[in-house]
Amino acid sequence: MPNQPNGSEPAFALFKTSIEKATAQTLSLAELFDAAARLKAARQERFVAELYKTWIAFNSDHPLIYAAYFNYASALGDSGDRPGGINALREALRVKSDFHPAHINLGRLLEDSGQAGKGVAQWMVCVEQLGAITGDSVSHKLSALQQIGRVLEGHDKDESAEDALRQSLEIDPRQTEVAQHWIALRQRQCEWPVLAATERVSRKHLLDGISSLSLANLADDPMFQLAKAYRYNRRSIGRIPPLPREEPPRRRPGERLRIGYVSSDLREHAVGFAMTDVMETHDRAHFEIHAYYCGIARTDPTRERIAAAVDRWTEINGMSDEEAARKIADDGVHILIDLNGYTKDARTKMFAMRPAPIVVNWFGFPGTMGTPYHHYVIADSIIVPEDAEIYYSEKVLRLPCYQPNDRKRVVAAERPSRQEAGLPESAFVFCSLNGMQKLTALTFDRWMTILAAVPDSVLWLLTGTQATNERIRAAASARGVAPERIVFAQKMPNPRHLARYPLADLFLDNFPYGAHTTAADSLWMGVPILTFPGRSFASRVCASLVRAAGVEELVCADAEDYVARAIELGRNPRQLAAIRDKLVAGRDRCALFDTPALVGHLENLYREMWRDYEAGALPRPDLRNLDLYHEIGLELDHERLELLDDNAYRALYLDKLAQWDRAEPIAPDERFWRAR
Repeated sequence: MPNQPNGSEPAFALFKTSIEKATAQTLSLAELFDAAARLKAARQERFVAELYKTWIAFNSDHPLIYAAYFNYASALGDSGDRPGGINALREALRVKSDFHPAHINLGRLLEDSGQAGKGVAQWMVCVEQLGAITGDSVSHKLSALQQIGRVLEGHDKDESAEDALRQSLEIDPRQTEVAQHWIALRQRQCEWPVLAATERVSRKHLLDGISSLSLANLADDPMFQLAKAYRYNRRSIGRIPPLPREEPPRRRPGERLRIGYVSSDLREHAVGFAMTDVMETHDRAHFEIHAYYCGIARTDPTRERIAAAVDRWTEINGMSDEEAARKIADDGVHILIDLNGYTKDARTKMFAMRPAPIVVNWFGFPGTMGTPYHHYVIADSIIVPEDAEIYYSEKVLRLPCYQPNDRKRVVAAERPSRQEAGLPESAFVFCSLNGMQKLTALTFDRWMTILAAVPDSVLWLLTGTQATNERIRAAASARGVAPERIVFAQKMPNPRHLARYPLADLFLDNFPYGAHTTAADSLWMGVPILTFPGRSFASRVCASLVRAAGVEELVCADAEDYVARAIELGRNPRQLAAIRDKLVAGRDRCALFDTPALVGHLENLYREMWRDYEAGALPRPDLRNLDLYHEIGLELDHERLELLDDNAYRALYLDKLAQWDRAEPIAPDERFWRAR
């Protein structure tokens, strides 16, 4: 019997009494479950596992012994005994082979133990067993298919993962999370059209479930993106009460402003690479910098550099949202910066608890958050012009250039040759080293037009899976371009990746989700980028960076100008060489890489925010009528919206609003109305 932990007398008494009854075979299964739940609530996981073990040993002939084994496995997992949990679930299935929850949990434990293949096989057994149509069987089959899809996606088995998730959606098309993953998989594989409706799954179902990031890859529709962010927040985060406070947060005269940065990406990640110089450059005489990390539990040089730069580094991975929020509040943070937004491992529920008086959306997510608690979004005048503020729930504040950069980024000393990279020596090399998920059919059409018009040119892309690469080459062939003119760059560590950039002549930006940190990498390495801005945040960042790098002549007016300019530069390498020389010569003086200036402007914005707070003038996020805009957006053909000019785009919403307003008056909202 485990020793009694300090301060756990009631729990130990419950445990001791329950053990005695289990040994005497007088503890019913219901009483067992109740006692275990109470012990778990008291955080006595070892007691829970020991109680189940004892009950099973003395009640082996109980007709529901498999249920006890199932809960015993969970208890063992909670106490860190994963092998024990695997054995307990196998015993449950030995007793009852069609106990489907045990199949699902056993698959997850096998996956967590490094046996992903065996985990998938276990879930497949469950799927094959579930032939009968009942409520439970459907629920279990959906769960098994979701697990299969998740694991296969994580192991780059994209086609098989997509098939599993498609089966799940065919059963129930209203599964938001499944739709999100299925769409993201199709984008990553360049499966066009991405929103492929079926008899059971409509385009509207898919748009209703699409994630904010996938929508940014798909559509240049900032109003629907605002409405989508709001809808996601309302559905998935919900209304969470703020932390109780005895009095409003104050700042004593002369006290440093405490700034908290929250991110899962303060490591070897695009966000981490860009933020290191910012952390090191902050004015410590006037600002106290806290970093709250919620990412993968692995150290690397970037994470170590950031941790060394800040006043306090705190890992919140092991904390609940409430515990993390309380920690931030106890630290007295004045301004909390959300560097995740709606990206992987974000802690949005923690922000919903208002652990700091001011919450800011910056850099990690290319768009608005659509929440009642993000007060500001930081951008610049190119990314969010004044007439585009209608697409943001937050108050827009601006830097000279929105994106931070690291002047100390490491570039491998050894520079590869074109031959080593698989590129022809004498060809004109167009490149686009963004992720495959950003590539759309319309953008690819433009690139093929450019290649067809520039003889002896190739397009250098960052690799996808083998199947995706073959699909891209087949798409090129179908458009009259020889497939061997598409060359794929293998993924490699960032210093080596940066070192190969100069092998390219001209970077062609994607649309609508353009190059962001990738653009800064290219410009840092002296490779010009051709881009054109759209309406949405993600479509305008590259234009901002190119202007800030001092080569604004590479910002095109529209898609037609972009294609024509790419052809012109591809046919006239000397003209491009002059632009490249200008870019290289101005690198260390341009606004894009002037981190001290950016940090100085950023700190002034923080002071402005605090003045707003002290004056009782903190902005109130504008969330009016967003359900209406979401309804309109569900009906639009987003993969074609970029072909419309701004007036035609706004008319789509205005006409529908006017039609609905005639049927039922709509609450006043200046967004589109003032933009007439």
